[in-house]
Amino acid sequence: MTDKDLRRDVLDELDFDPSLDAAEIGVAVSDGVVTLTGHVGSYAEKVEAENAVRRVKGVRAIAQDIQVRYPEAKKIEDDQIAARALAIIDWSVHLPKEAIQVKVANGWITLTGVVPWQYQAIMAEAAVRKLSGVVGVSNVIEIRPEVRPTQVKDKILEAFKRSAMFEADGIKVSVEGDRVTLEGAVTAWTEREAAERAAWSVPGVRTVVDHIVALS
Repeated sequence: MTDKDLRRDVLDELDFDPSLDAAEIGVAVSDGVVTLTGHVGSYAEKVEAENAVRRVKGVRAIAQDIQVRYPEAKKIEDDQIAARALAIIDWSVHLPKEAIQVKVANGWITLTGVVPWQYQAIMAEAAVRKLSGVVGVSNVIEIRPEVRPTQVKDKILEAFKRSAMFEADGIKVSVEGDRVTLEGAVTAWTEREAAERAAWSVPGVRTVVDHIVALS
């Protein structure tokens, strides 16, 4: 696939996504590396634009330079954003109460705290990035499992074998303490992401180093 063909596919995917307005998003492609520029009306749209590009076959890497621009009438003060972020986190039944702290500066949210599962850190970020007035999110929530498993590697391999997304035999798993390293090759980016999610799903894992290569 040429860069010209890939750029057309990326533009088509951005236009196809109903959750974002891609009219002001610029796309450049060089050797499979997609650079996004321009501006959108919310941080949620900025994230969704990157997600849309990841779905396109042939994308090797993404350089994200989209800006979030709110109309003056829609700008919200930092204390209001912080209050809404805390409220939406507190309302979630999947997040431990008072475990996550929120700081807001010029519309940029920083999440800190300690949770036992990786999915909880991801869920907290997903919740606050949809709030009006947010221009960016830094997620520095620490993952500290309540129970450390004794056979992390076996649990990960079992999860791989249960998945219909990829061939488990093509992936090598190395474990050092709570650090997991994934190596090998899969046929598509989505399979690589599925393998990484499987590794994160095992309690006790605090770091995942993903060296898996997507062949297409």
